[in-house]
Amino acid sequence: MSQKEENKMEWDPKYGVDIEEIDNHQKKMFELFNMLIDLKLEKGEAKAFAGLISDINDYGKLFFASEERILKKKGYPDYETHIKKHRKFIKNTINLRREIVEDVDNLTMESILELRDWLVKHIEESDSKYTPFLRIHQYIEDVNPKK
Repeated sequence: MSQKEENKMEWDPKYGVDIEEIDNHQKKMFELFNMLIDLKLEKGEAKAFAGLISDINDYGKLFFASEERILKKKGYPDYETHIKKHRKFIKNTINLRREIVEDVDNLTMESILELRDWLVKHIEESDSKYTPFLRIHQYIEDVNPKK
């Protein structure tokens, strides 16, 4: 396996939360991180790195806003804790972009994988906690449709 393939991750249905919109956001985030890994291995230019980190930040905000909207609407009890974790990710991407602007060599493969792994861990640990909650709500709505 090449270093390029070794560091990349493909989205897997095990990460899914049974909400197509959120699953699609997850897939896009994996794609953006894989693009960043490719760019690092190809020794891309600072401007390209900064742009891609900005894309990850912007898309992360969109992804998290969608998720937060759904969780808030359903009254998810751990909502506040969950959104604090999202804010941390966004803060980390902003800091990483700032570091790259100062010196592109600040972007190491380790820092890319650390940020990506944070997202994967968040999906596996935090997002997986709300999935049963949302399934129960969906079941109740399906059984008792509003008239």
